[in-house]
Amino acid sequence: MAAAVLANKKKAIQLPVITVDSAGTGPWHIGQGPHPSSKKIWEKAGYKHEHTAKQFSSNDFFVHDLILVMDSSNYHNVVSLAETEEHRSKVFYLRSFDPALKGIDPASADYFKLEVPDPYNQSDEAYEVTLVMVERAVDGLLAELSLR
Repeated sequence: MAAAVLANKKKAIQLPVITVDSAGTGPWHIGQGPHPSSKKIWEKAGYKHEHTAKQFSSNDFFVHDLILVMDSSNYHNVVSLAETEEHRSKVFYLRSFDPALKGIDPASADYFKLEVPDPYNQSDEAYEVTLVMVERAVDGLLAELSLR
């Protein structure tokens, strides 16, 4: 869902040039398309996006300048593959860009506020709540990137 939102909203800014990629931290669903409920909710919101699941690898640190994670499990799985401090410095919780959550330290006891809950196999309402969280964070990210 986050890739769909970012891939669509990035069109609103000219610089920097943003390439969107998406990968999970485990081998689940590799080669499959998006979860039907997730796609239904992002399309209902007006987003168009195609996606095939793949797994994050240490090579992604060399390919990408910014790596956004959804929750602490993702964060720890990704950071554990980082070979250098430069690699680790590329990893951020997506919601750390939500203006309402600015200043929360991912290492603090409040880190859970930065997590995007996984609505997998839950109600459409759960996917809609997640979409709102993602949209706020993506808007904050794009605002910050366009200022650089």
